[in-house]
Amino acid sequence: MDKEELLFALRSLEAEKNIKKETLVEAIQASILNACKQYYGTAENITVSIDTETGENHVYAAKTVVEEKDLTDDALEITVDDAKEINSDLKAGDVVNIEIDTKNFGRIVTSSSKNMIIQKIREDERATIYNEFYEKEHQVVTGIVQRNNGRNISINLGRADAILTENEQIPGENYRPTDRIKVYILEVKNTQKGLRMRVSRTHPELVKKLFEEEVSEVKEGIVEIKSIAREAGNRTKIAVWSNDPDVDPVGACVGMNGSRVNAIVSELHGEKIDIINWDENAAYLIQNALSPASVLSVIADSDEKTAKVVVPDQQLSLAIGMKGQNARLAARLTGFKIDIKSETQARESGDFIEYEEDYDEYYDDDEYYDEEESPAEE
Repeated sequence: MDKEELLFALRSLEAEKNIKKETLVEAIQASILNACKQYYGTAENITVSIDTETGENHVYAAKTVVEEKDLTDDALEITVDDAKEINSDLKAGDVVNIEIDTKNFGRIVTSSSKNMIIQKIREDERATIYNEFYEKEHQVVTGIVQRNNGRNISINLGRADAILTENEQIPGENYRPTDRIKVYILEVKNTQKGLRMRVSRTHPELVKKLFEEEVSEVKEGIVEIKSIAREAGNRTKIAVWSNDPDVDPVGACVGMNGSRVNAIVSELHGEKIDIINWDENAAYLIQNALSPASVLSVIADSDEKTAKVVVPDQQLSLAIGMKGQNARLAARLTGFKIDIKSETQARESGDFIEYEEDYDEYYDDDEYYDEEESPAEE
């Protein structure tokens, strides 16, 4: 093989396919050994030498020197007379390396070797791509919409395509070829048919990862996203906490004039995002989770994971939300089953607690919030 052409081929394949030169050399060596086995009937005495720095390459057959009358296999042996033409000092019993010109191999043998190299390159390329994307599993990547496969969408992620199934598409979103969108990698599998990737636009972790990208305090761990609840395409609620008392977690996520959260809302095509303060006290957390509705009182049972909430009469529909969405997201965010009543309903059923009279009765067993009482006073 011409050493300049070999070096050029190795460098090109390494750059284009991201396959190490050493791996490519192993493939070439294996193909040459296979060609020798087909041509000579054996390859046990063949040595292939390839220098990846200079491109220098040689193929040698180690042959034992024998008397002409003792010659039984010219693939493994060489007569004394022929050996002396190479080195006059050789004698019967010596072993000499004979360089082989692979250009003498026939077309069928050469084609077979070529196919072996191509197959090896494909296998290593698939393995490299699989490892690359396996490391990105449960991460957010940017892809380009390719085409519709029925109700599924093919997304190009660079060196591989992923499938955005109908269930993982945001309701109401239209995906057109060449659109650039961000997706969350759900699963990466190496199958007999090649790499298979499933991605999502609806997973709650997509929103979390977008905040990590957009908000440096979240990425650095100063601000933590403690909980997240999402109804893709409509609304998301996230509860945040700051590990630095000087950093406002909600303000950090919102950004100046809403720049940070608006960038995420834009990526999600207008999905509303509510950012609330996390609180270890379940009652205050539930109060925050029901925003933008005002809350008069909360009784939260941490053991049963239930809560009774009272809101002003005019705030009941806001607390529940359209088709129950606000209450539903608040329940998912907090992990509590929330029973919301208006002040009038609560007074009629006896569920409304007057702080002056009834607070001590509930204090020992339940977490309690009343709008007239501040956290410091509790």
